[in-house]
Amino acid sequence: MRHFQYLSDDQCKSIFHVSPESWNKDSPKEILANALGGTLYMPGTRTQISNDILTGKFLNGQYAGLTSMVICLEDSISDDEVESAEINSIVQLQTLYTAVRSMQFSQSNLPLIFIRVRNPFQIKKLVGDLGAASTILSGFVLPKFNVDNGKEFLDQIVMVNNTYGLSLYALPILETKEVIYRESRMETLLSIKKILDLYDEIILNIRIGATDFSGLFGIRRDCNTVIYDIAVIRDCIADIMNFFGRVDQEYVVSGPVWEYFQSSGPNMKHNNTNDRNRLEFSFPIDNEYHEAFIQEILLDKSNGMVGKTIIHPSHIKLVNALNAVTHEEYMDSLSIMHHFHSQNGVIASVFHNKMNEVKPHYHWARKILLKSKVYGVLHEQQSFIQLLQFNERVHL
Repeated sequence: MRHFQYLSDDQCKSIFHVSPESWNKDSPKEILANALGGTLYMPGTRTQISNDILTGKFLNGQYAGLTSMVICLEDSISDDEVESAEINSIVQLQTLYTAVRSMQFSQSNLPLIFIRVRNPFQIKKLVGDLGAASTILSGFVLPKFNVDNGKEFLDQIVMVNNTYGLSLYALPILETKEVIYRESRMETLLSIKKILDLYDEIILNIRIGATDFSGLFGIRRDCNTVIYDIAVIRDCIADIMNFFGRVDQEYVVSGPVWEYFQSSGPNMKHNNTNDRNRLEFSFPIDNEYHEAFIQEILLDKSNGMVGKTIIHPSHIKLVNALNAVTHEEYMDSLSIMHHFHSQNGVIASVFHNKMNEVKPHYHWARKILLKSKVYGVLHEQQSFIQLLQFNERVHL
C-alpha cells in the first residue's frame, strides 16, 4: 500500500520531488499512525464492502486513494441492526481473507481496516467469530472513550492480541460530555492520558468526535463554517492537543469529520501573483470541496493533526493531497535536521523568506520528514491543486 498508488512511477515523478514510499499493516506504528490519511467510515450493514475492494474500486475506481477504512457498528446503524451488522461484517472480512489467502487478491492492496465497536466485549466476540480472518484487521475504533470504559476497551485488545497472536491497534474517540464540558475537561483528559500512556504501544491514533460534541450543545455547523469557528469545540480541540500533542509523550491526533458532500468537483485556480501558495477558490455553495473544507484541513495541519475522518469517498483525494509535503517544508526540514547536531541557533531558510531555529523547529522538521515518507514531497512548482487535477486526469 502507498498513497496515490493509482499513479504510475512516471506519473509520480512528474508531480513528486520525493515519491511516497510503500508500507503495510505490519509497518512501524509511527508510519501507520501518519499513513491513515482520510479514514472512510462505512456502516456495518453495507453488503458491498468486500466486492468494492476485490473489484478494484479502492485502487482506481470510486474509492481510489483510500488507505484506511472503518466498518462501523455504532452510531451509523440502528440498535436493532447490531446483530445483522456483526454478521455482515464478519462475512465481508472473511471474504477478503479468503481472496488474499487464495492469492486472488494481494494483501498489499488492502486498506487498513478497523471496526468501530459499541462496547469492549464486542472485541472478543468479533475476533473469535472472525477466526483466521482477524489477521486482515488492523484494529478497533473505540467510541465514547472515557475514564470508566477506557481500560476495559484496551484490556480486551491486549487480551485478543495475546490469545490469537495478533497486532491490533486501538483508536479511541474523545467525544463525551466529560471531555467537552469545561468543569470536568482537565481532570478527564489527564485521567484519559494516564490510561493511554499505560497502553501506548497499541494506541495508533486519537480521534475527535466533533459531531457528538456539537450535539451536546444543540449545534450543527453549516457548510461555510469550519469546526474551529465553533468556540466550544475549538477550545476543546486546543486542550486535547495540549494533552496529546506534546513531544515528550506524543500521540497522533486526526482531524474531526467534515459532514458535507456533493457530486461535483472544485473549480480552483492560481492567483496571478508570484506567490505560488496563494489560491483563489470558486465553489458552488454545496460543493464537497467548498473552501471551508480546505480551510479546515489546513487548520487541522496547523494545529498538529494528521489525516481526517471522512464519510464520503469524494473526500479521499482532497484530504490525502493536502497532507502531501511541500518542497519548501521538506527543504527546510532537511536543513534543520542537518544542523541539529553540528550547530544551534538560527539559520536562514534556503528560500530566503524565513528563519529556521534549529532547536525549536527540530520536532516539526522530524514530523515533516516522517510525513514525506508517507505522502511524498511535491516538486517546487507543484501544489495540492496540481495533484488533485492530476488525479482527475488519471480517472477521466
